[in-house]
Amino acid sequence: MDDCENEKTGAMNDCQIANSVKSALDQYFKDLDGQPPHALYDMVLACIEKPLLEYTLHYAGGNQSKTADILGLNRNTLRKKMQQYHIE
Repeated sequence: MDDCENEKTGAMNDCQIANSVKSALDQYFKDLDGQPPHALYDMVLACIEKPLLEYTLHYAGGNQSKTADILGLNRNTLRKKMQQYHIE
C-alpha cells in the first residue's frame, strides 16, 4: 500500500494532498532565500489542520459529533482544536 493511502479505504487520489504539501514546501524553501527555517512543523500542521477541520465541519452540516467521527477524533479534542483555530 502506498504511504499516502488510507489503511481503511485505500483511497487518496495518488497522494494528491502529499504532493501539494511537497510542492508548497519546495516553494517555501525557495522563498527563504538563504534564511533559516523556523517552526516548520507547527506551520505546516496549522496550514493543513485548520482547513481540514473547517471543511469537514461544513461537510457534516456543522454537527461536531459527526465531524469528530469522520476525522477519527474525540469530540472534546475537536472542540479544543476548534478553539485553537478560532472556528465556530
